[in-house]
Amino acid sequence: MKPKVLNNGLIISDGFRFVGSIVIDGGLITRVDIGRTDPADIPAENYEVYDCQGKFLLPGMIDEHVHFRDPGMTEKGDIATESRAAIAGGITSFFDMPNTTPLTTTIQAWEEKMARAAEASAANYAFFIGATNSNLDEILHADYTRIPGVKLFMGSSTGGMLVDNDSEIRRLFTQFHRVIACHAESESIIAANRETLCKQYPDGIPVGCHSRIRSREACLDATAHAIALARETGARLHVMHITTADELALFKPGNLTGKRITAETCPHYLYFTEESVERTDGLTKCNPALKTDADRRELLRAVADGRIDVIGTDHAPHLLSQKLGKDALTAASGMPSVQFALPVMMQLAGKGYFTLEYVVEKMAAAPARLYGISRRGYLRQQYMADIVVVNPDDDYTITRDDIISPCGWSPYEGMRLRYRVEQTWVNGQPAYINGTFTNRQTPLAIRFDS
Repeated sequence: MKPKVLNNGLIISDGFRFVGSIVIDGGLITRVDIGRTDPADIPAENYEVYDCQGKFLLPGMIDEHVHFRDPGMTEKGDIATESRAAIAGGITSFFDMPNTTPLTTTIQAWEEKMARAAEASAANYAFFIGATNSNLDEILHADYTRIPGVKLFMGSSTGGMLVDNDSEIRRLFTQFHRVIACHAESESIIAANRETLCKQYPDGIPVGCHSRIRSREACLDATAHAIALARETGARLHVMHITTADELALFKPGNLTGKRITAETCPHYLYFTEESVERTDGLTKCNPALKTDADRRELLRAVADGRIDVIGTDHAPHLLSQKLGKDALTAASGMPSVQFALPVMMQLAGKGYFTLEYVVEKMAAAPARLYGISRRGYLRQQYMADIVVVNPDDDYTITRDDIISPCGWSPYEGMRLRYRVEQTWVNGQPAYINGTFTNRQTPLAIRFDS
């Protein structure tokens, strides 16, 4: 098979942008050439050439936070469908969360997920193991050259994985030395808020009150507690889906290199506010809840100044029947995001909130560094050829017909975008070209530096 050349694209990687070409051979990037190359100078008998003039060439995005619902909730989506949606959105690697059915809280359950992904995934894959009140020994014996870390739910969510034994949380922070990815909300504050609102609304709490149940105080209390414990024990803490300006005050700005405490947020927290939950009849209801426009604007600033280190999608599909026409306690929380997260983030960059270089940093390079992913996240020689080709000058509106996930909807329906993912390459093979899946699946299990 001939080497491939992605020719004359605008390469964005390592904080730089320049016109150049990428040579791919054997699944690896073998050359990154700076400057324009005349196609006539590339011998057709030696190379397969893809003209990328006027297009952006980005490293494949690494989504450290997805819920692909497999096993146990596959009516919403599964590894096969959601990984295809991911590569259609320029995401070439994903980390799936443990709150499936059964829960991924044992090495056996993790191995079963890995076997399923090896058969079905269209993207590179990894799976968190989940913490419980009683499985620390299991966690400590797992292989973290193949597992990104431990997911800790300090706050209830889909799947019922709440860890509320503070002594067990302390043991985890003290004895576990890899990444602890934390969902931080105070369950006691949530319960008190819920009790108050149940009395106020005896016939059902309106869905628009979701942010009053899962309040900013609940987020701040749990995040502050987790950070204090991490500082005391030296744990490697990564707080996921930050939603409030109050929490952002607890994180340091700047590059994540050398940080022991880091933060993630998601595109929906940068785009929607709490008012949208009622307006969309619960479609944008998620945990933690969307907050105010002032919070949203501070989150946008935090992406630029480094208080937010990583963007993950928290992709969480539910059927429309599980979302619409329900109240704050019965409407499912979560929304599908992998297919449109990169174009939405690029759109926000186009509005001047941050640069495209920041998008690539937060969605590809930073996850690679945070978790110690081997040879991914950058467009560099001898790195795996996970590459996204983006048309920066398209003009389209997201419609329901565009949606790949079987849940059949997107919170971004009706949004007009200018950035479109045209090609996604996974380990040196074109997996998605101009709206068509090639079925040349070459995904690999992600490896982590020990």
